[in-house]
Amino acid sequence: MALEDKLVGWTGPSSTTEQEKQNRTERMIREAIQAHAAFDGYSFRVYAKGSYPNNTNVRADSDVDIAVQCCEVIYWEEASPGVHGPRTSYTGSWTPSKLRTEVESALRAKFPGQVDASGQTAIDVRSSSARVDADVVPCFSYEYHFASGGSRDGTRVFKKNGGQFENFPRQQLDNGRAKNNRTDLRFKQAVRVLKRTENARVS
Repeated sequence: MALEDKLVGWTGPSSTTEQEKQNRTERMIREAIQAHAAFDGYSFRVYAKGSYPNNTNVRADSDVDIAVQCCEVIYWEEASPGVHGPRTSYTGSWTPSKLRTEVESALRAKFPGQVDASGQTAIDVRSSSARVDADVVPCFSYEYHFASGGSRDGTRVFKKNGGQFENFPRQQLDNGRAKNNRTDLRFKQAVRVLKRTENARVS
């Protein structure tokens, strides 16, 4: 196959079969959270983030990143003190350790023998013939407030070693779509080519 033809083929997204497996993986993890008794009566969001919803994933990297967001807790930061009024600190039971423990329990009940929780951040659910690998990230709602007014919604993730960081999956998704439109749909094609080039070099 000519190099040009190969590069053209590399611009496309993962196959329909891979996409079906990715969709099934996301759906089954959502079912696991919904079925877990400890989450009854509480507000949670379960959604894919990263390359899968951004449509930049490729077959060799077809795992799915899934956020399990506890909306019972909102962490926030302000660009400068005093811009926004005081808020009541959360005093409920959803601590980072409890959230991680319950998410892990829900996944083990749904996927017995296929869960690895040894990582610092994500809980891994191994693939099967019908699913792809999944990195499940327990997280809390997070808001960043600007001094000029307005805010940016995201998530705060707590690591097992006590560290923490923030993610903004909605902003990433919106920015990726906007950039793709500005480049006449070439941005995501270029990302897929670069990913497949890297995979070919290390294989």
